[in-house]
Amino acid sequence: QVQLVESGGGLVQPGGSLRLSCAASGSISRITSMAWYRQAPGKQRELVASIAPAGNTNYVDSVKGRFTIARDNAKSTVSLEMNSLKPEDTAVYYCNARMTYGVLYWGQGTQVTVSS
Repeated sequence: QVQLVESGGGLVQPGGSLRLSCAASGSISRITSMAWYRQAPGKQRELVASIAPAGNTNYVDSVKGRFTIARDNAKSTVSLEMNSLKPEDTAVYYCNARMTYGVLYWGQGTQVTVSS
């Protein structure tokens, strides 16, 4: 089992920046890819960015060039640096970890609100 705890959400003005962090604990040696998802009110949860164990990254088109995902395997953390934030980035952001045996674990989520 793995426990994921997100932090770093909050209220920011359009054009501002936030950095989300996710700390993993438990069976961290069995984590493969990690990712950030988000869910806005009335919308389905969507993949924002993912990162493979070797560091390969993938982003949804709407955040390319603005968001950066990174992981520190030694510290068992994954971060999401978000720049040039837009109101449409407002959502609850969730950290996700995929295990070697296929199971997905989720964090509790952290709210990001982009508003003037």
